[in-house]
Amino acid sequence: MPQMLPHSDPSVPLLDAALCWPLLSARDVRADGRFVVGVSSTGIYCRPICPARTPRREHCRFYSTAAGAEASGYRPCLRCRPELAPGHASVDAPARLAQGAAALIEDGALEQGGLAHLAQRLGVTDRHLRRVFMAQFGVTPIAYAQTQRLLLAKRLLTDTPLPVTEVAHAAGFASVRRFNDSFSKRYRMAPSALRRVAVAASSRSGGDDQPGLLFRLAYRPPLDWPALTSFLAHRCIEGVEAMGMGQRRRAPGSSGEGVVYRRIVRIPTPRGAPVCGWIELSGLAARAAAGHLLQVRVDPALSAAIPAVLARVRRVCDLGARPDEVAQVLGPLAAGREGVRLPGAFDGFEIAVRAILGQQVTVQQARIMAGRLVQQFGEPVATPWLELTHAFPQAAQLAACSTDDLRSVGLLRARSSALIELSRAVSHGELRLEPDVDVPATLTRLMAIVGIGDWTAQYVAMRALGWPDAFPAADVGVMKALGVKTAAQARRAAEIWRPWRAYAVIHLWNGATP
Repeated sequence: MPQMLPHSDPSVPLLDAALCWPLLSARDVRADGRFVVGVSSTGIYCRPICPARTPRREHCRFYSTAAGAEASGYRPCLRCRPELAPGHASVDAPARLAQGAAALIEDGALEQGGLAHLAQRLGVTDRHLRRVFMAQFGVTPIAYAQTQRLLLAKRLLTDTPLPVTEVAHAAGFASVRRFNDSFSKRYRMAPSALRRVAVAASSRSGGDDQPGLLFRLAYRPPLDWPALTSFLAHRCIEGVEAMGMGQRRRAPGSSGEGVVYRRIVRIPTPRGAPVCGWIELSGLAARAAAGHLLQVRVDPALSAAIPAVLARVRRVCDLGARPDEVAQVLGPLAAGREGVRLPGAFDGFEIAVRAILGQQVTVQQARIMAGRLVQQFGEPVATPWLELTHAFPQAAQLAACSTDDLRSVGLLRARSSALIELSRAVSHGELRLEPDVDVPATLTRLMAIVGIGDWTAQYVAMRALGWPDAFPAADVGVMKALGVKTAAQARRAAEIWRPWRAYAVIHLWNGATP
């Protein structure tokens, strides 16, 4: 196939080369995921940390997204793999709207009802969403979605043994023919050709004989994996989550055996019923060609929902964080611990239930009650591990319970009533607990439920909504760490940490002192 040279699309804005070039020259990991560079002499676009020889400056064009580079005719580098780059995080309202839309697109939201449905879900008009998205990313939501489908397909062809037919469907293409045509036109190679390259590379490295589909997700360093797994370990729900030791064979660039986090997830699919399966997360050392990585193993039963699974992993591990910006604001509180992340949620409803269970009791007591709830109302799921047995109960199931049903697992009547009302609001679509929602409106709706106060709502905002400025001021541990007696005093003390107060809370819980 003849090579198609890149072109300059005037509708796709270029970033300032004077700002981007020094970061590219230094292969600065802080720039990874913030821009890509199109190299006109090769027709390829790369991440700023690409290990290939740095191109000449006059051949470089800088774009904010992979979609922008592809709209200008560049194809992704097979060496640094732009599909692995970390995502975005922001508290600025327009940027948060655009990035929320991007996250939903990566989650497969456009497959469920198009742009109008996506805009309605975000509480804006499709015209406003298109305008904000273009301003943030330089391409339309539809073009962004097409790039994400192709990059996901590229990843599945490279990293998994899934047949091309399953790759096409998992990436969101309506037919294999359409997938083959789109892939060949955009990347100037057939899917089968990329698969052959990937198989050859896997054979040279010794392959992988562990169960599940293997993926790697990049992040901006530092990431304190021990602190993150410790946080999750203290809150593991029996039957749903478990910590273990990795048994994988040591490979070049990997950290070998280490602590892994496993759990059962239930994921909605764009065109069908939710699917249940297991995932396993583990840390990896830095790899020159792909930056800093986490390793994710996914149950093949979840193959129809791969985009949503990976999106939730990024959310739980806060892989879109910019540690340098957070640490700069937190100052001494984060000194020496810049890699601490804000743990997110696989399921916002699960986090809200756990918050209610955790009211005025210890973390251990809340874990015990959550485990009983799962054993009685959760859905059994087969896994390779004896510790993982059930998916967390769905909102509709708990909404149908009586207070006596819930009191049988140890809940007080007031908490049982709050849990049932929460479940009804979620199951009826009156309350969504996801990062793309209007945070103030969601907090107001949460606190309208009798039995849910500011502490519970702020905890949900931290973890389920991913709100980086959430602050449970009445938390006993927070007040003790700050040396104050009241929530009002805690709020005043925390003003210096805006807009990253939720990160400050994690540091305070970890024993840091201001």
